[in-house]
Amino acid sequence: MNLACNAVIPGLLLTQLSKPERLGPVLGLIIALSIPLGYGLYDLARRRTWNPFAIVGLISILLTGGLGLLKVNNFWFAVKEAAIPLVLGLAIPMTLRTRQPLVKTMIYNDQVLDTGRIGRRLVERGTVTGFETLLRKSSWILASAFLFSAVLNFLLARWMVTAPPGSPENVAQLGRLNWVSYPVIMIPSLVIMMVALVRLLKGLEGLTGLTNDELFHPSARRPRTETSPPRDPGSPA
Repeated sequence: MNLACNAVIPGLLLTQLSKPERLGPVLGLIIALSIPLGYGLYDLARRRTWNPFAIVGLISILLTGGLGLLKVNNFWFAVKEAAIPLVLGLAIPMTLRTRQPLVKTMIYNDQVLDTGRIGRRLVERGTVTGFETLLRKSSWILASAFLFSAVLNFLLARWMVTAPPGSPENVAQLGRLNWVSYPVIMIPSLVIMMVALVRLLKGLEGLTGLTNDELFHPSARRPRTETSPPRDPGSPA
């Protein structure tokens, strides 16, 4: 949902609706912005916290459309594409000491992991310091995924956006870049994020003594299946 509402759908809308024969760049930009804005407000009402991905998607679409309206040099679009993952990559380790570290939003959150149970076991076993070290290492692995994405974003933007600024072809290229860059760049980035998640889970198993399945929130655990059909109470043992 994050990927669809904050990247793919706004990018497609910006590409298709900004054409002169349709709504034009201004109305196309406004409609494209409404998707991440609406999703962000919905998520805020549901979870009582800001969705960082909706904020990034909103800023990304606003910058893409705004730079297009200003007809700036294509080089600055490449800078913009690299700047957002670069800022995220730097923010992940920098937010470790805040009330809402980004690493907890991304891979250590109570929607997936049973953070309450994990926290109690860490205190019981006196391994809170080890957990903080583990979280710090996971943060740097996550940060490397976004820094890698920043480099790829810049190179992809320089390759795809070549039409004169402000032209219909340029608007179409920018919209296409906005949604093409996500699957191209997010796949290797997701691999790195999965490495961070696996290392976090392995570390938590050692620090808490819980099994992999016990680390997850009850609603996210795999349903247990019977290995054999239940025995009829009336039949002999």
